[in-house]
Amino acid sequence: MRLKVEFTTEPFELEHVPAHALEARRIVAEAGLDVEVGPFGTSAEGDAETVLAVVDRLFRDTLGVGATRISVQVTAVPAAEEQA
Repeated sequence: MRLKVEFTTEPFELEHVPAHALEARRIVAEAGLDVEVGPFGTSAEGDAETVLAVVDRLFRDTLGVGATRISVQVTAVPAAEEQA
């Protein structure tokens, strides 16, 4: 199964990227997932085990470097043959 994770970390800062946001992107990139940074959050897609491990690290590590809130949505992605 493939999963897509979409997340935001807070507090938002307009003048620079906060440490918790950089940490979140690093976690996803180190897991080998392509990071897509959008205006309202960040997303990545991958196999279920990798995505679930990333979510666990997002919670633990971003809170550890200053995040006060983490919003996460995880969605099952249909296999390519199911989309045809």
